[in-house]
Amino acid sequence: FRRAHTLTVLFILTCALGYVTLLEETPQDTAYNTKRGIVASILVFLCFGVTQAKDGPFSRPHPAYWRFWLCVSVVYELFLIFILFQTVQDGRQFMKYIDPHLGVPLPERDYGGNCLIYDPGNATDPFHNIWDKLDGFVPAHFFGWYLKTLMIRDWWMCMIISVMFEFLEYSLEHQLPNFSECWWDHWIMDVILCNGLGIYCGMKTLSWLSLKTYKWQGLWNIPTYKGKMKRIVFQFTPYSWVKFEWKPASSLRRWLAVCGIIFVFLLAELNTFYLKFVLWMPPEHYLVLLRLVFFVNVGGVAMREIYDFMDDPKFHKKLGQQAWLVAAITATEFLIVVKYDPYTLTLSLPFYITQCWILGIILVLTWTAWRFFIRDITLRYKEIRRQKQEHRHEKDKCLSNGDGHSALLDEPNGSKLRERKL
Repeated sequence: FRRAHTLTVLFILTCALGYVTLLEETPQDTAYNTKRGIVASILVFLCFGVTQAKDGPFSRPHPAYWRFWLCVSVVYELFLIFILFQTVQDGRQFMKYIDPHLGVPLPERDYGGNCLIYDPGNATDPFHNIWDKLDGFVPAHFFGWYLKTLMIRDWWMCMIISVMFEFLEYSLEHQLPNFSECWWDHWIMDVILCNGLGIYCGMKTLSWLSLKTYKWQGLWNIPTYKGKMKRIVFQFTPYSWVKFEWKPASSLRRWLAVCGIIFVFLLAELNTFYLKFVLWMPPEHYLVLLRLVFFVNVGGVAMREIYDFMDDPKFHKKLGQQAWLVAAITATEFLIVVKYDPYTLTLSLPFYITQCWILGIILVLTWTAWRFFIRDITLRYKEIRRQKQEHRHEKDKCLSNGDGHSALLDEPNGSKLRERKL
């Protein structure tokens, strides 16, 4: 039935596209016809994928919604591959086919400069530095971290990623002027206010979702209109709830997996800034916003697939399809940045920043070796030593249990007791 339904929809869509093409006279504009043909091809592929792609872990609001984003992931990855194989000039000018205003070099905004919170030299508005930083990216930071918290579902991981990205901005501000910010912009406005408040609200939402009763009833079986409206609204909440318990220190496998998740998250965040830098896209362009909306939808599915694979590897024998696509998209975006502007990426880090990163890597590697190798060997050695001491103590106790005759009589029983304990 599903295959017949798919063929019917594809047949109707193809007929509609053909009918529209026959009704109007084909323009003699090659670029326009090329764009229209590509859009029609993508629509046919999305229609096929929404009905035929494999279902993911989410079923609300509808499995077709998540199949749609899976197909969008494939289209976006193919687009990135196409951009990757163009020259730098052709790739930037190709963006004009999407928006004629693109393909023009844009100046980067520097958020640093005067970092005085209270500027006594400006009598009219001494707090002008704060108002200058309060742009559209402040609510974007808040809502971004609110949604990321819903994806990760762990307070510690969110805070680590938030703080680590600020360190990355400190480290890479010599490459992108956009990373140059005041200290209070980094730690007060970003980490504490925007990111911290978004993470707090996200954790409160997760707490509510974990306490909610998931008992579904058919819409037509609900007698009242209020109940029907409530059921429609709850259709956009999860079908059931799974609490993420990452437990990174429980095993080496989970520790490496959590480190890999944090690394991919940070790389995807950096790609946002570097892609618009190398492709000449202004920060407020709708393509930048669409990419963030795309990652919010596919990132949630990918995180659930990764957690299912880590939590029950016997049942989930391989990583989910959306997780693989997200990893491939992140890697392809990074390759585009490397190809289009290798000079910026190869600007050497300042010496003190290099020292800090080397020290941080050494500390992480040292803790990993101690926690999963040295600590286990030490605990195993202490356990063996404790067992030997208990064995010697039991032997001495049996020998001092009276005269020599009673000790010899009690020796077999003591031996059996020690064997049972061992």
